[in-house]
Amino acid sequence: MKSGQKDIFYITGTNKEQLEKSPFLERLTKKNYEVIFFTDPVDEYLMQYLMDYEDKKFQNVSKEGLKIGKDSKDKELKESFKELTKWWKGALASENVDDVKISNRLADSPCVVVTSKYGWSANMERIMQSQTLSDATKQAYMRGKRVLEINPRHPIIKELRERVVKDPEDESVKQTAQLMYQTALMESGFMLSDPKDFASRIYSSVKSGLQISPDATVEEEDDVEEAETESSAKETESSSKTEEAPEEDLKDEL
Repeated sequence: MKSGQKDIFYITGTNKEQLEKSPFLERLTKKNYEVIFFTDPVDEYLMQYLMDYEDKKFQNVSKEGLKIGKDSKDKELKESFKELTKWWKGALASENVDDVKISNRLADSPCVVVTSKYGWSANMERIMQSQTLSDATKQAYMRGKRVLEINPRHPIIKELRERVVKDPEDESVKQTAQLMYQTALMESGFMLSDPKDFASRIYSSVKSGLQISPDATVEEEDDVEEAETESSAKETESSSKTEEAPEEDLKDEL
């Protein structure tokens, strides 16, 4: 372990390649801290009971309460983004989000979703959902509340704060906040409960980027069945006339 690293950091997931790209590791990587990768499903159960090793505590880097040293500007940043975090929490009231906070684990990503200290991680949720006999009630309880952590130094977060201050009722800003949360959910390893809603928000964002009116609709296609029926009727009629022609020619010869 690097000198000055007080705790043993770890993260759980399906494979090493996926974990190496996790946003949870951004600040830790910059500090050159060591992080243990657990990729076996049994590791999730093990780490629920293994709290420390040789006087060093284990910390799951995907859960709230991560301690990696204090930033001298933490207090100032919290106050500066207080209006945004309060507004964002209200905007996500229907998403089982317990809080929106300033993050100390992000460096490049705008936001990330973490779970409560004693709740299931995103990886544990996937494991439990894959079990056909799992208890749905227990899943809802153990899933617990989620916390959206934002990176106050990211340009998207800064711009979002400015727009919220200017007009907190701006519908486009609300849509952006919702889309960012859903994107952070996926990047944090969670499964979306409503992929269709996420896709709709993506397409709306693409429309806006291409300067297409939000009221623009899909062009209706022609009635293919009706056109095919008319074409078939004409072919039948033409065929009948062709068959009748030889009979008329035969009468003329007689």
